[in-house]
Amino acid sequence: MSDARRPLILVTNDDGMFAPGIHKLVEITRTLGEVIVVAPNSPQSAKGHAVTLSDPIRLNKVDAFGGIEAYECSGTPVDCVKLAKNILLKDRTIDLCVSGINHGSNASINIIYSGTMSAAMEASIEGIDSIGFSLEDYSMNADFNPGAPWVKMIIEHVLANGLNGSKLLNVNIPNAKVGPIKGLKVCLQGEGRWVEEFVEGEDPRGQKYYWLTGKFASEDNRAEADISALQQGYISIVPSVHDLTHHQTIPVLKPMESLTL
Repeated sequence: MSDARRPLILVTNDDGMFAPGIHKLVEITRTLGEVIVVAPNSPQSAKGHAVTLSDPIRLNKVDAFGGIEAYECSGTPVDCVKLAKNILLKDRTIDLCVSGINHGSNASINIIYSGTMSAAMEASIEGIDSIGFSLEDYSMNADFNPGAPWVKMIIEHVLANGLNGSKLLNVNIPNAKVGPIKGLKVCLQGEGRWVEEFVEGEDPRGQKYYWLTGKFASEDNRAEADISALQQGYISIVPSVHDLTHHQTIPVLKPMESLTL
């Protein structure tokens, strides 16, 4: 990164342009570099790594952050990053992509479902250092202020030092309403799953519908897991990658190569 210019920071999320979390993130990043915002024009939670293929995608410039260049995107969080890199900033180098601050935790297996983390992951696939930030509070009235100094410190560290092989951090902030933030812990991704339920209903035309609900469940008690860190009041930082290969199983399956029809 050249010393002659301020770092270029792309800000995105999955909760939409007017969610309090992204406004706090822009407030922080505007002090650290040149900021451009590209975010969905409606909430896109749990969209995962979805991309838009069958519909046109629209970008509309908006004045949402007082002097910060910002665009609403009609597509998914991943679409936002793709359009930022390939259209809006195609002739420029993005130094960092930050996504969030999400309303709700994206620790453990939630990284797979999360639109917030998928936007950050898309940037990292493109070779851009990226960070996804999430707060353990789903309320739209969530208080992001206790975590803000930590968010700034993490961004400053990444801008100064880079991320080397990972290029993607999954950062989760404990709810300060439960207790004070004690510090940072670099963690493993915890094990967990959603225990799902479907509420059945009937629309005015007599057609059945199903509404997904459920609870997150985890029995991962490892001290180094992100879930444990959050429970203890620490911000969890998980360096993440895109390789889903279970490398330990490769030697076990190698004998299959001798199978023939």
